[in-house]
Parts: sequence; structure tokens; C-alpha cells
Amino acid sequence: MGPFLAVLHGVADAADKVRLTEQQQREFMNAWAAWAQRNEHALVDPGAPLFRKKRVTAGGVEDFTDSKTAYAIVKAETHDDAARLFSGHPHIALMPGNSIEVIECPSILS
Repeated sequence: MGPFLAVLHGVADAADKVRLTEQQQREFMNAWAAWAQRNEHALVDPGAPLFRKKRVTAGGVEDFTDSKTAYAIVKAETHDDAARLFSGHPHIALMPGNSIEVIECPSILS
């Protein structure tokens, strides 16, 4: 059983985000909580939103933006099992084009 990092990508721009009513936002958060409860056996870290971002390179530090909106860490027997955990995640239905990457994180000690 290994850990897997899920990176949630959102396609919404600022105008799209404003169009979500408070009721829609509340329903989304309730759906997210229900998803987390159904999958609590696999959640290592339920994750959090990703906001201000800095990129560090040999040339220095700079602000940047991208489509990454949140993360979560799960444990599963296989990569496919980990991906299936996210097949019904409410993030996918929030906006057309939203996606979730599920990335295997093997132990470097094995």
C-alpha cells in the first residue's frame, strides 16, 4: 500500500468564481466533506486549497499562477485504486474542464 498525491486543477477564472452563489459554494463544500467521509479509510491528508505561490530557481524567487487549486494525499493498494477514489470527487463536477491528477509517491528508502 502506497501514498498517492492528488493535485486538483481548476479551470475557473475570476469571473467564473464570482458566478458561484453562496448556496453553490456551500453545496460544494458539503459534497467535498461527504466525499472525505466516504473515503476516510484512505485519506492520509485530506489536503487544502493552494493559494499564493512562489517558484524558487537558481535565478531567485518569483510569484506564479497556474491551475493547481488544491491537493490531497491518499493511500491505496494500486495506482488505479487511488485514481478510482477520485472518480466521484465533487471538484470534477464543479466546473467543466476541472481535473485531478493522481501521482504515485514511492518510498525512496525501498
